[in-house]
Amino acid sequence: MVRRGPSYWFPTKRYGWGWGLPICWQGWVVMIAYFILLLLGAITFPPMTKVFEFVIYVQVLTLVLVLICWLKGEPPRWRWGD
Repeated sequence: MVRRGPSYWFPTKRYGWGWGLPICWQGWVVMIAYFILLLLGAITFPPMTKVFEFVIYVQVLTLVLVLICWLKGEPPRWRWGD
């Protein structure tokens, strides 16, 4: 039986702290859904008239994205290009 290590959806960035672009289809689905939901939020809460609602919506959506990256991505750490 072949045992594989954890399969990450988001690799760490080459420089700095955080995650890079997705490396599998599940990660791409998450990113596309994030951008579609951002667009729908801009339509539902027009930023020019409902600033507070739009800002809260974007913050919650981004928090969910970071949580998914934290759970399904490589453990983040500071990198100097190694």
